[in-house]
Amino acid sequence: MGDRRRFELFADFVVRRFPAARTVFDIAGGMGRLNSELSARGRDVTTFDRRWKRAEVRYAERLFTLDEPCACDLLVGMHPDGATRVIVEYAARYARPFAIVPCCSDNGMSYKPWLRHLAELARERGLDVDEASLPMTGRARVLVGQPRGT
Repeated sequence: MGDRRRFELFADFVVRRFPAARTVFDIAGGMGRLNSELSARGRDVTTFDRRWKRAEVRYAERLFTLDEPCACDLLVGMHPDGATRVIVEYAARYARPFAIVPCCSDNGMSYKPWLRHLAELARERGLDVDEASLPMTGRARVLVGQPRGT
């Protein structure tokens, strides 16, 4: 069971780290809880997930792909599972920052090698990468990427 505060803590982190980001894509956002937390903090958020569970938030009930029109300032993902790599690739393609809290990999890697792989993928595609940690139990590492020079 994940930390019940994870969405609140991640939303606080995102707002502190990216104060100018107003329009946010929440990728593989499940029930929309991160969307709710970011919206409460003044962000315009769209959650992408094909299994919408009817939260009262803006939802795009579909998989997020690299072909999605870029209408955001920032991409986020809280334990986005199989969409994690797509977030990194999309951010690089459209020169947008991202913040993700990875959990499981899409290729069978264990956690630490998966984090290293994602960071290297981002760097190879022209993004600067660093890590932070949320004060919570469970998978709490935040991988942050930004276009070089920003």
